[in-house]
Amino acid sequence: MAKSALSNTKGNLGSLVVSALFVVVGLVTLWDTTSYTDRDSQVFPQTVALVLVLTAGISFVTQFLRPSESDGFGPGDWWRRLLLVITMILACFLMPVVGFLPAGAIAFAGGLVAAMHDRWSIKTLLLYWGFGGVIMMVFFALFKYALHVPLP
Repeated sequence: MAKSALSNTKGNLGSLVVSALFVVVGLVTLWDTTSYTDRDSQVFPQTVALVLVLTAGISFVTQFLRPSESDGFGPGDWWRRLLLVITMILACFLMPVVGFLPAGAIAFAGGLVAAMHDRWSIKTLLLYWGFGGVIMMVFFALFKYALHVPLP
């Protein structure tokens, strides 16, 4: 006997709540940008907020209409998830104090450690940190010199 759509969504309640939360956050961000006096400073947050509302809305509708059997979290390690969130929040708070590149390095290091499931070797360490450094420098140059965004 097939499960009804309502009974399937009970297992995905967390996914639905998170998707709805991101839609609300995007809408609040869009509303907040209406108070910005400089039109140039509205473009980036509005673009990100619109993409957030669109993708979270698609996720919500997809999960509601065709819920998956899995709960969305999988059998992964909780310490990895916590490490990623903690380092991202830490980087946000440290960015005004230490600057864009050091805060980016903290966020990158936390994300890398959280995502690395294989054994570390000197080769992977140098390769990942090397490419991570290049990516951070490219973003720094893009924001500072091409987009003229004032960075801390």
